[in-house]
Amino acid sequence: MIPWSITPEEAGIMKWSIETALGMGASQVRATLNKSMMDLVQMRDGEVDKVSHSGDRSLTLNIYADNRYGTFSVNRLDKEHLKDFIARSISIVRLLGEDRFRKLAPPQRKIGCATTGLELGLYDSGYGNMTPQRRREIAADACGAPGRSADGWKVISEELEYSDSIYDMMIMDSEGLECRHTESSFEIGCETTIADSEGNRLSGFWWDSQSFLSRLDTLGCSRKALERAVAQIGPKAFGSCRTNMIVENEVASKLVNPLISALNAFSLQQGNSFLKDTLGKKVFSDGLSITDMPLEQGANGARLFDSEGVAAAVRPIIENGTVKTYFVNTYMSGKMGLEPTLEDAIRPVVGSHGPWKDTSEMMAGLGEGILVTGFNGGNSNAATGDFSYGVEGFAFRGGKIVHPVREMVITGNFMELWNNLAGIGCDARTCMSKIIPSLAFTNVDFSA
Repeated sequence: MIPWSITPEEAGIMKWSIETALGMGASQVRATLNKSMMDLVQMRDGEVDKVSHSGDRSLTLNIYADNRYGTFSVNRLDKEHLKDFIARSISIVRLLGEDRFRKLAPPQRKIGCATTGLELGLYDSGYGNMTPQRRREIAADACGAPGRSADGWKVISEELEYSDSIYDMMIMDSEGLECRHTESSFEIGCETTIADSEGNRLSGFWWDSQSFLSRLDTLGCSRKALERAVAQIGPKAFGSCRTNMIVENEVASKLVNPLISALNAFSLQQGNSFLKDTLGKKVFSDGLSITDMPLEQGANGARLFDSEGVAAAVRPIIENGTVKTYFVNTYMSGKMGLEPTLEDAIRPVVGSHGPWKDTSEMMAGLGEGILVTGFNGGNSNAATGDFSYGVEGFAFRGGKIVHPVREMVITGNFMELWNNLAGIGCDARTCMSKIIPSLAFTNVDFSA
């Protein structure tokens, strides 16, 4: 039995809630039950600092009545409370303005093969055997930096967190949809702070997340965090310039997420997208391809369906620079007259098109520029694609890192940036739900 998973009794409550809402005058209803549980151990300088256990359960009802729509959530699942909650929810819906485009997704678009929640193989059967002692042992064994020092630096503090969790979600609707998604998660993160020979404090962070404990890099996290802290010693000024930029896989989503968001029908309909009217058009470099790949067995971020219960599928988003997909849910499909797809990208994968495997090969190929390893504030304009981000990282010359750089700003426009794409690596981190490798660009504006 899976701990803290949705029980047959809770599934029965979902069905009862739908029937009750229909009996009170709703025309359509969708019910979503989410359950999660997490245990966490926090270490400070090799000693247990905090232990926590938490559980959560919520039922969300999407109610359609008299061409009106509302969403309501509740934690108490006893029928007496729910009956009153549903009645009050329907009365609120009837006070809203009419919107004839609000309706459930048509049956032919909904998933029909996600009944157990385990179809994607994202649940570690060993999760149920985890104990408080085992969790503390994992966290303690993962600590590695306290007390360490070397010529030019010493460790000031190490904060490390280990957690494991279970997430179970079920969707039902009044047209017979029943689908489920279940997964376990094991996560570890470490932040190490050092002082250099001049007393400057520098911090490095690293993390990992996997559905299976056996895949989690528990022992390497502390080492990597320390390496990233030490690498920041001795930053030097780097004057304003236009040069090559490499963005490390750890932070490359900062430049990809705005593309995905701009393809969402809500943004398009509200005029808040720099990719409006680009469907089927080539607007980016030939080297840019992004594919939604939500069905990969055992992969972080994989899903068989979206929040409407619509079946997911492998789908090109951008192919060789051409926009292939807008993300259009049932509501926006009717409102905009577009073919429905999914409400959003589930597991976008940025494909590799170039001669370089990772940042080392990119630096060797480009010769000089800046390797960006972190973003510090800034913003972007969703309507125009203009951006301005604070960055930190390393200057490189002759294909090699020469010194750290900090307090720099990159500015530009996403359309221009992605048309200056020089290469995409093969080093995406599997712990992320968006599979994005390191990215290389030419002619990027940096200012000090």
